[in-house]
Amino acid sequence: MSPEDAVETHFTRLKSEQKRALAKLGIRTIRDLLYHFPARYENARSIGTIANAAPGGEVTLYGTIRKPEIRKTWKSRRPVAEAWLEDVSGKIKMIWFSQPYIAKSLHEGMVVKVSGRITGEGSKSYLANPEIDRSAAVPAEMHDSLFSTGALRESEPLYPVYPESQGISSLWLHHAMKRVFKTRAHERIPDPIPPDILKRYGLPSLSAALVFIHAPRQERDAAAVKKRFAFEEIFALQVALQQRRHILREKHAPRINVDRHALADFITSFPFPITSAQAHAIDAIVSDFEKTHPMLRLLEGDVGSGKTAVAAATAYLVATSLPENRIAGTLQVAYLCPTEILAKQHFSTFVSYFKDHPIPIGLVTGSECRKFPSRVRYEESAKLSKAAFKKMVANGEIPIVIGTHALIEKSLAFKHLSYAIIDEQHRFGTMHRQKLVTKDSLAPHLLSMTATPIPRTLALTIYSDLDLTLLDEMPSGRKPVITDVLGPEKRELAYARVREELRKGHQAYVICPRIDEPDPEKELALQAKSVKAEAARLKKEVFPEAAIGILHSRMRPAEKEETMKRFESGETRILVATSVVEVGVNVLNATVILIEGAERFGLAQLHQLRGRVIRSTHQAYCFALPESFGSATQERMKAFTAAKNGFELAEYDLALRGAGELAGGKQWGVSDIAMEALKNIKLVEAARSEAARIIKEDPALENHLSLAARANVAGREMHLE
Repeated sequence: MSPEDAVETHFTRLKSEQKRALAKLGIRTIRDLLYHFPARYENARSIGTIANAAPGGEVTLYGTIRKPEIRKTWKSRRPVAEAWLEDVSGKIKMIWFSQPYIAKSLHEGMVVKVSGRITGEGSKSYLANPEIDRSAAVPAEMHDSLFSTGALRESEPLYPVYPESQGISSLWLHHAMKRVFKTRAHERIPDPIPPDILKRYGLPSLSAALVFIHAPRQERDAAAVKKRFAFEEIFALQVALQQRRHILREKHAPRINVDRHALADFITSFPFPITSAQAHAIDAIVSDFEKTHPMLRLLEGDVGSGKTAVAAATAYLVATSLPENRIAGTLQVAYLCPTEILAKQHFSTFVSYFKDHPIPIGLVTGSECRKFPSRVRYEESAKLSKAAFKKMVANGEIPIVIGTHALIEKSLAFKHLSYAIIDEQHRFGTMHRQKLVTKDSLAPHLLSMTATPIPRTLALTIYSDLDLTLLDEMPSGRKPVITDVLGPEKRELAYARVREELRKGHQAYVICPRIDEPDPEKELALQAKSVKAEAARLKKEVFPEAAIGILHSRMRPAEKEETMKRFESGETRILVATSVVEVGVNVLNATVILIEGAERFGLAQLHQLRGRVIRSTHQAYCFALPESFGSATQERMKAFTAAKNGFELAEYDLALRGAGELAGGKQWGVSDIAMEALKNIKLVEAARSEAARIIKEDPALENHLSLAARANVAGREMHLE
């Protein structure tokens, strides 16, 4: 048996629970294992001692277990596991709340590695719910440097720390990698990056890079090969998207009747003049309608910049166009929204835009179907059964259909779907976009829209198959939101502003990170305010005269709708909510927003929340109320108040927090290594240009088989189906 066969046999003989644990990590093959990269590296410098561990900080400690036991909390009688961790410098208590089984898995004298946050101070400090590696005895070659007081050697070894799963520890993965490297299996994996590209950008080969990322001599070795893998992943993503773009471009699009005079008349019926940026965006889309292949375009605009008006104007052209070789009927538009609140908001907005035009508009969500106009009263919409609604859509009787995920159900068939609009594209992912674009084997024009600030590098990577249009101008009369960051001692200033706005007849939002109060015995970190408790406190102690409502994701659709109706009508003066209002809540009379626990939200999310009060010409106010003021929080809050627009804020967020947290790297199917590389615009542009060149020369990748396989992996991770 060859060494490589021996490794394969070893993995096939794993216990079923180990196989399941590996599958959770995405590891099913030897290649998957080799591409499971370390999250970080440890040596004696990065492993602390108990005596030097600082309260409030994340620590990794090696030590010996002492006195493991189970006890019950004094108040709730909830069981907790306790044990002491001891090293040569001292000892510290560890506590696992509501996890008594952990104590049973520990025994006196066991050598372990633990990672967690130190809570409390001085003699009362302890590790709260730390992760524990029971198999991680201190490596012998580290022991001297870890506990010696002498100088550390410059050449001391690095030890990879891998993302783990229950049943598969970092140490297990480390030994598995060693076993694979002994067989030289890594040398037989085809390199997806063509040799000429490796040479052009000075990138190491795949086999060398795999060795150095799993067993680097120094940190800089790992940093160097991470650039190679970042390029590889972004390059593969670009190839997958460019290939998808090429396939769609080969299809024919429905012919849209572009009547610019009729379009101009429709736009003048808006209750406001459009901006030059909106006019430019409409013109770009109309120009795409005149081409024979389907449009693939991303419309990125700041909160309140008027994307819905652009969508309505271009939808009008489609909904007034005859199907090819027909003398009756119209082409159809599908408008996909991420939430029911947003779908209903857009339905109402479209009704207001189209009320003087005889074009039926439909709404489909998980809870109801509606059609405008009603047969009884033209100015109102009527509720329909799902069966009746689907029949009308299938017959082409409803030209514009707005809805949630219900739009992409197989049971909803369009007769002449010609234009697909996707709002807040990032909340769906590429899979939903492709489902809608290829629905019923048609190739409709596609417009993706987002108000979420996206750094240029992320847009070039995730949306490389789309043409980009920016709405970088706000409607006339809009005043910049006055933004202030207040500590606990200045909270009354925010409340005073809310009272002043309420006296003027305006309304307010209060945003909280949680729905319910947490269990104080389970969570020892700084407590975040909850919607339910904060609404009760504000009513009792701060705004007793104001009608206060609550809104959160666990409410039933009917409850959410009733809450929003009361707020939109002005019956509710203050809405206490989670970030569920981040998208789709559009109440012109709301002029002030308080964001509790502001440091818990990303900058892009904070900007979206602030956008809830920039919907009118009234002066609006935003108060960020962080619970803590560490240096990182101060820097982020400074960026939040200083940024002039969402695009600028996106670049701040990328620089301060990293792209992995910006828009959800896991959501995009992009690894942490690749997301961090998005700070490098030259790398992204190089990967994009090389991908475009290869697809132009070899669309089917017949001469690049290993690249085709890697691009397929990237496509699956991005849900390209």
